[in-house]
Amino acid sequence: MRILHTMIRVGNLERSIDFYTRVLGMRELRRRDFPEGRFTLAFVGYGDEASSAVIELTHNWDTTQYDLGNGYGHVALAVEDATRTCAEVRERGGKVTREAGPMKHGGSVIAFVEDPDGYKIELIERR
Repeated sequence: MRILHTMIRVGNLERSIDFYTRVLGMRELRRRDFPEGRFTLAFVGYGDEASSAVIELTHNWDTTQYDLGNGYGHVALAVEDATRTCAEVRERGGKVTREAGPMKHGGSVIAFVEDPDGYKIELIERR
């Protein structure tokens, strides 16, 4: 078994695809409209779906905003340099919510950014 994807609901598909591709450097892997159900699925990631876990962006055509609730935590990405990645995210118009620094009660260097719908993405430095 392996993880295939994580699904999140987004209010504006093009805005979200722009964030995940332009700001975080993923690729749009595939997209499919379901007119009868009034939704679109778009898959983004760093590698091929056959070997890498990806993110499924679900856009329900009649919903522009979601309540994130308190159950969602974050998606984690390995980065070479968290400080540099935060600067790149900011330069590309992304929002950094926690600057790079040591994890509380641990030694890892982490940072957090936020996508256009408010989902948190943790950057974990792996040198």
